[in-house]
Amino acid sequence: LRRRPGAVGATQGLPIDWREGDLMLPETVKGAFEGAEVVFHAAAYYPERSGRVGQHIALGILQTRNVVEAARRAGVKRLIYTSTLTTIGHPPPGENRDADERDLYVPGSVASSAYYEGKFAMESEILRACAAGLPAVILNPTAVVGPGDVTPTLGGIVLMAARGRGWVWIETIVNLIDVRDVAQAHLAAVQRGQPGQRYILGGDNRPLRQVMEMLADLAGVSPPRLRVPMPLIDALAWWSDRLPWLALIGNHLRAVRHWQGYNTSQARRVLGLAPRPLEETLADMLHAYVERGRLAPRRSVVG
Repeated sequence: LRRRPGAVGATQGLPIDWREGDLMLPETVKGAFEGAEVVFHAAAYYPERSGRVGQHIALGILQTRNVVEAARRAGVKRLIYTSTLTTIGHPPPGENRDADERDLYVPGSVASSAYYEGKFAMESEILRACAAGLPAVILNPTAVVGPGDVTPTLGGIVLMAARGRGWVWIETIVNLIDVRDVAQAHLAAVQRGQPGQRYILGGDNRPLRQVMEMLADLAGVSPPRLRVPMPLIDALAWWSDRLPWLALIGNHLRAVRHWQGYNTSQARRVLGLAPRPLEETLADMLHAYVERGRLAPRRSVVG
């Protein structure tokens, strides 16, 4: 299902039966689902800016309900819903462990974040539908990287660092996973995933500085040199609501204090998730950018 006729993303040349439609137009969604046994819903609404949180939430819920209703009418046997790591909350106080599927995001935890609030509301709609009998499985990928990124979001940060502009780092933990491993987990969820359950798809928990140094080494550029203190991050998040050129990164700046490690054992056990080494993922990602002309060849990238 696609909104723009002719859009193919990273799937050019593959034998796909495309249907034009829009999640805001229920009849187009219903038509696309007719005859389908499995639906992969990887097109959930993406609130890019902060502000007008209520409007973003309402739009995300409406689109999600249209998908749920279309799946019910079509008699879909399995709906695989691609959610996000932000709907995974922190463990209760006193529990010294990484976050897992038991931990729910608490609304309002990340102030004024349309992304966090909207994604939680959409996932909650799926869980409510599951309680009413919809056979849906929820997948929660962590930060997704790897080859095939035709509209870089997180990839934009990778590109910046690979071009030698990753001068700073933040003292925090990140969890990254290869897009190819995410895709395999989606396929596995059709047969092995339990309706109503969430599965965190992620790799190893690593310090952000270590990841940026690995990326710099692969790209043949200088590693980051300066640590950005948290008070400065907080200040930038505050200004992001007031300066248009900072608005797109406001959601992420506001959430840095909430970054954490994740326990992916349930996905490994049930879905057979076996993440490939991060170095391999980043190397393949850089090669893909070089091949598409987004990144100039350097010694390490082409070596």
